Amino acid sequence: MTSPAQAPLDGGILAPPAPGALGVPVDPAAAQTYLGALHVWVDQRRADLDAVDAAVLRLDPGEQAAVTTDLTVALTFWKAVHDRYVLLETVFDGGRVGPAEAERLATLIHGRLGGEASQSLSVPGTASLAVTLPEACRLLDSLTRTLQARASLAPGVAEASQRITLLRQTLERIRDQVPLVPAGAQRDAASESLARLDRRLAELTERARRGADTGGVIGPLEIEAAVLERDLIVASAERTQAVKDRVRQTQRVAELDARAEAIRALERACVAAIDPAPQLAIPNVHALGPVPQAPAELAAYRQRLDRVARALDLAHEAYAAGLAERDELVGRVGAVTAMAAAARLGPETQGDLDELRARLDAVLGAAPVRLDRASALADAYQSYVQAVTRPRPRKARP
Repeated sequence: MTSPAQAPLDGGILAPPAPGALGVPVDPAAAQTYLGALHVWVDQRRADLDAVDAAVLRLDPGEQAAVTTDLTVALTFWKAVHDRYVLLETVFDGGRVGPAEAERLATLIHGRLGGEASQSLSVPGTASLAVTLPEACRLLDSLTRTLQARASLAPGVAEASQRITLLRQTLERIRDQVPLVPAGAQRDAASESLARLDRRLAELTERARRGADTGGVIGPLEIEAAVLERDLIVASAERTQAVKDRVRQTQRVAELDARAEAIRALERACVAAIDPAPQLAIPNVHALGPVPQAPAELAAYRQRLDRVARALDLAHEAYAAGLAERDELVGRVGAVTAMAAAARLGPETQGDLDELRARLDAVLGAAPVRLDRASALADAYQSYVQAVTRPRPRKARP
C-alpha cells in the first residue's frame, strides 16, 4: 500500500496550509502538525522532481531544453523551501518553544525566502522574486504539475477522475487569486483565461462522463491551468514587493531630503568660514518627482536616488574637509605656541614669534579665513619655533 508521502502529486499530496500569520506567534501544537506535514511534502516533491529529471533524459533534445529550464527553477524553489524547513525544525527544537521561538517560527513561515540581503528566487520571464514559504510551496506544486505533464509522467499515475478533481482545485485557487489582481486589463485577461479554463474543464468532464478518452486533452489543460496559477502567484508576490519597495523609497526620500538640508547648512557655514570654499552642487531630491507605482519605473527611480545619495556624499565630504582644514590649522598653531612657551626663549626671539602669532591670529580671526595665507603663516611660525627650540650640538674641545 502506498503511503501518503509516496503518493504522486496527481494523487492529492499538496503543500500543507501554513499556521498563523506574520507577527502572530505560532501555537506549538499547530507548528508540530505543520512541520510533520511539510516534511512529508518536501520529500514527496523531491521524489517527483527526481522522476521528472529521469523522464527528461528520454525526451528529444529540443523538448529537453524546454523542460530543463522549468525543472531548474523548480529545484531552486525546492532548495529554498527545504532550507527554510531545516531552520524551522531547528527553532522548533522538538517542541521546546517559548514565546520568542513562537514569534520566530511565524517570521520564518510568513517572511520572505529571498530579498536584498539574501539570494532571491526567480521564475523564467520574471525578475528576481522574494516569496513567502507558503507562496513558494504553491509555486512548487504548480511547477511540478506542469513538469509532470510535459514530461509525460502524469498519464497513467492517476485515474481521469482524480486528475479532473485536481484541476477543479487548481481552478478554485485561481478563482481566489483573480480578485487580487488590480482592476483593469490585467484582471480582465485573468478572468478571461479562467473562464476559458472553466469551459474546457466542463467539456473535459462531460467527455469523461460519456467514457471518452481524455488522455490527449487533460495534459494541455493541466499545463495551462498550472502556468496561469503560477503567473498569478508571481504577479501577487511582485505587487507585494513593489508596495514594500515604494514604502522604502518614500522613507529614503525623506531621509535624503533631511540630509540635504543639513549639508546645505554645512555649506553655508563653510562658505562663511573659509576662502576658497568648495563649490559642489547639492541636489534637490524632490526634483525627481513623486515615488512611482509601477515596478519598472520604481527601479529607475531607485537608481536616481542612488545618484542623489552619492552626490550628497561628495558634497558632505568636501565641505566637512574644508572646515576640518581650518580647525587643523588652529590646533597646529596652538600646539606650536605651547612648544615655544615651554622653551623659555629670549626676548628678541619671543618678539619675532609674537609678531608672527599676531599676524596668524588676525588671519585666523577673519571671516572667511584665507586658507592659503593662514597655512603659509602657520608653516613659517612652526618652522621658526622648531629652529629656535632645536638643541644645538656642542662644540668639540680642542
